[in-house]
Amino acid sequence: MHLSELNIYPVKSLAGIRLDSALVEDRGLQFDRRWMLVDADRKFITQREVPKMALVNIAVDESGLDASVNGDKIRVTDDLTSGETAIVDIWGALVEGAFYPKDVDEWFSDAIGSDCRLVLMPDTTKRMINPEFAVRKFQDTVSFADGYPFLIIGEGSLNDLNSRLEVPVPMNRFRPNFVVSGSEPFEEDTWKRIRIGSTEFHIVKPCARCVITTVDQSLGEKGKEPLKTLSSYRNENGNVLFGQNLIAETTGGTIRMGDEVEVIESK
Repeated sequence: MHLSELNIYPVKSLAGIRLDSALVEDRGLQFDRRWMLVDADRKFITQREVPKMALVNIAVDESGLDASVNGDKIRVTDDLTSGETAIVDIWGALVEGAFYPKDVDEWFSDAIGSDCRLVLMPDTTKRMINPEFAVRKFQDTVSFADGYPFLIIGEGSLNDLNSRLEVPVPMNRFRPNFVVSGSEPFEEDTWKRIRIGSTEFHIVKPCARCVITTVDQSLGEKGKEPLKTLSSYRNENGNVLFGQNLIAETTGGTIRMGDEVEVIESK
């Protein structure tokens, strides 16, 4: 088995970026979901509420990010001249975030059609993973991702789903970091530990899917599929499962497209 896709999503719920290589950090791949948009109550905003967020494209580098939509662009640097920090709410976790000047917030508000502010997770902010599923309790951390640093899905699982749909959907509906070629449908459900390149990962929890999977990422519009079909055969205790969440055993390694994916231990 080999890695066939490697993706990051620098601003939570905005468009993703496909990479050739990425650095493994404790909170996830470098730059992955280090930013997010919040409302007036400083609570996170996603495609669940604002599907057109999918249309905002992002590029990122060591000094900041570039955002664009419909030909309109903005450069956002990590030099936070506003100096404002505040507590933000991500799935009930209250963590400190750093805010940007008014012009940045106005650009993103216009881009998604809803008042919002852009927030960065500083290196000093430590958002803990649910200790029930952490490898190192009260030590493992995560970015602004929903709950875990990494998400993996096998191509075979998507092929199985698409064989049941009238209109196939692309992998970007599920926003994975890692996509694996050469595995059987839902084989990732049986893995406990894997190695991608030189980095070992623990598979800690199935990923429960939500309405974001129904958002066409090229149109920014909601439908009913594939969640309707998935719920008919991947429903467990009210959760529709697709993909697996991971935690890295070690950080600092580089993951590359084409890396071998090796199963070290099965469940």
